[in-house]
Formats: sequence, C-alpha cells, structure tokens
Amino acid sequence: MITRKVLPRVSKPVVLIAEELSPATLDALGPDFEIRNCDGANRAELLPALAAGVDAVLIRSATKMDAEAIAAAKGLKVIARAGVGLDNVDIPAATAAGVMVVNAPTSNIVSAAELAIALLLASARHVSPAHAALKNGKWARSKYTGAELFEKTLGVVGFGRIGQLVAHRMQAFGMKVVAYDPYLQPARAAQLGVDLVSLDDLLKTSDFITIHLPKTKETANLIGEEALKKVKPTVRVINAARGGVLDEAALHTAITEGRVAGAGLDVFATEPCTDSPLFALDQVVATPHLGASTDEAQERAGIAVAISVRKALSGELVPDAVNVKGGEIHEEIRPSLPLVEKMAQIATSLEGELPVSIEITVSGEVSAHDCSILGTSALKGALLATGMEDVTYVNSPNLAQEKGMTSTVTTEAECEDYRSMISMRAAFSNGNRVEVDATLMGIRKVEKIVRINKFDIELPPTDHLLFLIYEDKPGVVGAVGNILGAAKINIANMQVARDKAGGEALMALTVDSAIPAEVAKKIASEIGARVSRSVSLQS
Repeated sequence: MITRKVLPRVSKPVVLIAEELSPATLDALGPDFEIRNCDGANRAELLPALAAGVDAVLIRSATKMDAEAIAAAKGLKVIARAGVGLDNVDIPAATAAGVMVVNAPTSNIVSAAELAIALLLASARHVSPAHAALKNGKWARSKYTGAELFEKTLGVVGFGRIGQLVAHRMQAFGMKVVAYDPYLQPARAAQLGVDLVSLDDLLKTSDFITIHLPKTKETANLIGEEALKKVKPTVRVINAARGGVLDEAALHTAITEGRVAGAGLDVFATEPCTDSPLFALDQVVATPHLGASTDEAQERAGIAVAISVRKALSGELVPDAVNVKGGEIHEEIRPSLPLVEKMAQIATSLEGELPVSIEITVSGEVSAHDCSILGTSALKGALLATGMEDVTYVNSPNLAQEKGMTSTVTTEAECEDYRSMISMRAAFSNGNRVEVDATLMGIRKVEKIVRINKFDIELPPTDHLLFLIYEDKPGVVGAVGNILGAAKINIANMQVARDKAGGEALMALTVDSAIPAEVAKKIASEIGARVSRSVSLQS
C-alpha cells in the first residue's frame, strides 16, 4: 500500500485508499485530506475502515463496494474507481444512499488503441508463433511470411474515441481507413479522412478489421458466422474492445476453414479465459485483457479520480460522476433528470434513429433554477435508446459529440397549463421532428407525458410502452387488446388521441412486460399502423 504521513486534523475530510494507487494520485489530492489506508480486498479490513467514518474511498478492481460496504460506510460521500469498469460498485445502492460514484472513463483510451495496433501488427507478421518457435530452437523463416499494412484497407467497426485514435495512427502506415458506425455523422468521418460505409461493405473490402464497440444486445456476436462469410480469406480480425462482440466459435471455424487469415484478441466473452480453442491456433495472438494495463493509464486514472474527489467534497458537480447524487443540482431540478431522459428515449425510439439535435424548453416555476444539466440528461436518454450500455452523465456529452448530436436548454418563466413543463424537440437527419412534452404532477411529482407531436395525452412513462400511429377507425382498440392478450401481455394504461374524426390517431399504451418485435409487427399489420414502436425505458 502507498502510505503518506499526514498529521491528523479533525477538520480535514477523510479519504480511504483501499488499493495501491499511483503516487501521482496522492499528489493530485493534495494536503487538504486525511489519508487512511486498508486492504480493500480483505472484507475484515475494509468494513471496519469504512465504519470508522470516511468521506471518500478510492478503489481499483479488487475492492467490492457492494450494498453491504456502502451501508457500513459512515459519512461516505464519494466512491472513486481509478479505472473505467464499475462492476465492483453497486451503483443503485450508492445512489440510494446519496453517494456519488466516479470513475476515469478516458484514462485508458490511448493504451487501448495502442494495444489494438500491437495486436494488428503481431497478427500481420506472425510475431507470437514465430517467437515461440524460435524459443523452441526452430528457425522457421519461410513458415511465417506475413503481410504489409501499406496501401491495405483497415475496417474500423465502431468509430468512437478509441476507433478514431486507431484510424489516425494507422493512416500513418499508409492504410486506407473505412469505418462502420450507424450513429456517426458522415461529416465527422470526412473530417478525419475516413470513408463511412455499411457493415457489409466494410466486411467485403477490408484487409484488416478492428472492433471498437461496446457490447449491447444489438452488438452481441455482431461479427459472427454470417459476417465472417463475407470477408476476404486474407483478412485479420482484431478485438481489443469487449468480449462477445466477436463470436469466438465462429472465428475459430472461419480460421480453421481458411476463410480468415488470423486474429488478435485481448477480450473474451467469458473472463478469465485460459482454455479457448483459439489459443491452439498459430494464426491467433492473444493477451489477457491488457488494454488498460500501462503505467501511464493507471497514473491518469489515479489523477482523474483524485481531482473528482476534490470537486465532490467541495460541493461541485463532478463531470466524471456516473450518478447524479451529490452534485450541485438544485433539489427542484433533480426529479426532472429521469423524466427528460425518458422523454429523449421516447423521441429517439419513435423515429428509430439518433437525433441530430435536441432542444429543451423548461417553463414555469422550475425555470427559476439552473436547468442546464437537463441537456445532458436528454443526450443520455437518446444514447440509451440506441441500445448503448454504460452511458452516464460523465460520458454522454462526449459520446453525443462523437455522433454529431447536440442539446440546448432554454427557459421561460410562464407556463399556461401547468406549474412547470418540459418541452422537447428532437430533429433528425432525415428532416423529421419529434415533439414530446411532459410534466411532474402534484406533491409527489408524478411523471406524465402530456403531448406527443400534435396529440394531447396523459401517459405515465413506465418501463414498457407501445406507440401506434394509424388512421382513426372503429375496432382498433379491440384488435390491439386481442393481440396483446393472446401474447399474455397485460395493458396497464391506454391513451388514444386523434387530430379529427377519421383522421390520424395516436394510441399510447403502458404494459407490464416488454413487447416482442414480432408482436408489435403483428399489431401494425392488423390495424394498418404507419408507426408501431415498442419502447423499453432504461436508466
């Protein structure tokens, strides 16, 4: 453990260092804190240390800040993870306890990009098997003839921060770079000298493919059996992002059948992974999830969370907070954060794509306070609606910027119909707009969607929703109810609005369980709906 002699002063906030961190972490904290140390992996040490009273705890991956630890912590205000992942922190329990959780989301992006490049180069030149052969006394020059990168095509699947870093560096090798990212604006790709293409085109044209996507329900096994049937037999596939995006069984089959030339892997569907059949193949170079394992990344992570702790304990809103508790957000604004998030999810889901811009107008009593955080809430909601995981208040602005999405917040003192109301206008690249109005009703501040486009409704935004836009005609309500009943999906609430008799109508339903895509499709077909969107809200 890192230790530093600190003269005890009751007035100083207490920071518990539960794991070994870079000395730069303590330097970044400065002299204004009482530093204590413990072995966070040892529950017998951790729990009493927390119970003794601490303001902040700094951890890495070995310390489990679960509900038990959070409950034991007396006076805890901040949990700071010196790294990216938060699997060892119970974020709902921390939020419920009013404890801010922070991490260092950008600390490892350079390290991760460089490892992807290292795997790419190692795969191209057979570094791993040639090294092993030489150490075993074999001079096998002819066996390990590799491939140059110069004038080859690199396909980047997922063009976020790490994908862009990889692209920029590989352009220096003389590679042509193409990218697939359904949420990236073509103008941004053009700025970086990269061609934005479909996934099929990327698979067909790339000599090397590198994956830089989070794992979501949409991206799970994205590069799988069917995808690997479309690639060149000389292609090499690199995955230093998330396990499970690349189907490892399909990759093994493709390599053994000669349809893929090689692969470089740092992440796996199940970790730790020590017995994959891929490891037996000379064409595969693999590392044990080393993307963030550099001294520089660890130092950046420690400094980043130290700065966040300083801000949090001084009462500032922390940019790297993954939950909203503890920041300088007015108590009258806080209930609006999840509401705006849900509004953005609804608007995005109704159009079926990410907005280019979101305009928020806050009117009425709540407009007297600083409402700017609602813009971030809207970005977070829109990103969540696309299926992205690990979207937080810390990373949503950067993620939105990468995808060409903006948000603005304006206020109006007067509100005609409610004490306060939030209006959202989402604009999309196809020229369409979706408008969603909502309010918080009564003393309990019950969430209600009160308008969608031209339709007035009064709908609680519960976990599972269904929106239908169709021609107003008899029998629609019964038809929808019958289909949902046959699927054993219970309707909790139904709202029907129309612009005129026989005109266009909106049906909005809250249901008790998620509606499968095939059920929504069947409903659309039965009633002739122009729009049929099943929405499952997440946070």
